[in-house]
Amino acid sequence: MKKFSYKVIDSKDVTSAGIFKGRKREDIESYLNGLGEAGWELVNVDFREQEGAMEFAGVMKKELS
Repeated sequence: MKKFSYKVIDSKDVTSAGIFKGRKREDIESYLNGLGEAGWELVNVDFREQEGAMEFAGVMKKELS
């Protein structure tokens, strides 16, 4: 039987271009691609755009070896 580890992610986890700038699509994609390279798979996400900045919350899973 497969076993998984789960991780809750949030916009706050993404490094942005500057303290007063919102997170851009490229920042979020880079963050998610990094998690994917580490074996994490996005299983649920809620995106919303507020005043030009993207915010999200999601759940990732990774198979345990």
